[in-house]
Amino acid sequence: MSKKIYVGNLPYEATEAGVRELFDEYGDIQSVAWITDRETGRFRGFAFVEMDDSDATAAIDALNGQMFNGRELRINEARPRNDNRNRGGGGYNRY
Repeated sequence: MSKKIYVGNLPYEATEAGVRELFDEYGDIQSVAWITDRETGRFRGFAFVEMDDSDATAAIDALNGQMFNGRELRINEARPRNDNRNRGGGGYNRY
């Protein structure tokens, strides 16, 4: 079973490779989602790392609050996305 980890307060100049290196010490990384702004393509300062449950728990415990390139990391288990955006199309509602 795997767990998704929220990695927040990353400096804008951080790299995916740097985050992988940070988490690699705690176990195998299944994926990294590097979040960028849809319009500008600029990094938004947070990412999601997916690891096995026990590895993820160890990484969260060890890295939350640690300094990374001058910023204090905020690391916790990712919460499910609450997506209330309207996914419909057409620009009008018939009903």
